[in-house]
Amino acid sequence: MLTVDFDRLNVKDGHLVLDAGCGLGRHSVEFRRRGARVVSMDMDMPSLIQTKSILEGMTETCTMYGKNNFMVHSGDALNLPFRDETFDRIICAEVMEHVSDDFHACAELSRVLKKNGRIAVTVPTFFSEMIYDVLTYEYFTSPGGHVRKYFPSVLADIMRKNGLEIYSVGFKHSFHTIWWIIRSVVGLHNAEHPFTRAYHRFLVYCLASKFMRKAESFADYFFPKSIVIYAWKK
Repeated sequence: MLTVDFDRLNVKDGHLVLDAGCGLGRHSVEFRRRGARVVSMDMDMPSLIQTKSILEGMTETCTMYGKNNFMVHSGDALNLPFRDETFDRIICAEVMEHVSDDFHACAELSRVLKKNGRIAVTVPTFFSEMIYDVLTYEYFTSPGGHVRKYFPSVLADIMRKNGLEIYSVGFKHSFHTIWWIIRSVVGLHNAEHPFTRAYHRFLVYCLASKFMRKAESFADYFFPKSIVIYAWKK
């Protein structure tokens, strides 16, 4: 389940790329499929271990994926452990709403991006976050959870002030807007609730159905879960 459109990001074979806040590695996997050399970074060690296992599995099952074209790295978005202008492409998906200083985090991402390099930053939409905040106090009070809501113009302004020129905007994951509404109603940590389990099965089905993926793309115009801002470094 990708949030970022890799064609719109214009990922090329041989690019050195950063998946900042990689989570379980969904974007890192697609980077490798497209021939990029990927650095997967996150602060959560269990996520990094799983990402590393998935990327290693790609190498074992297909010889086209070189052994030395990926690395996992524990790191903080507020202090990226990389030199200036290191990466051709960067994805920072669903991270900025968690960090204490989003302006500084954006400055760090811009610092390590090469001139004319491209970046995709994704955050939850203000609309969806407002719904969850109304439905449950847990959404913004759980440890490690979200600390702010974003209007698209605010995030775009932060990116521009850090030398990033916006060239495209996208919206994704409308079906997940419903998923989080259900979880907010029945309890964020109640994974075994019948409604939660049933809708999760529906989401898995959607991943395998071309028709349902197209249906979700249409619904993304009306109630998306995430906004994706694409920019290049001046």
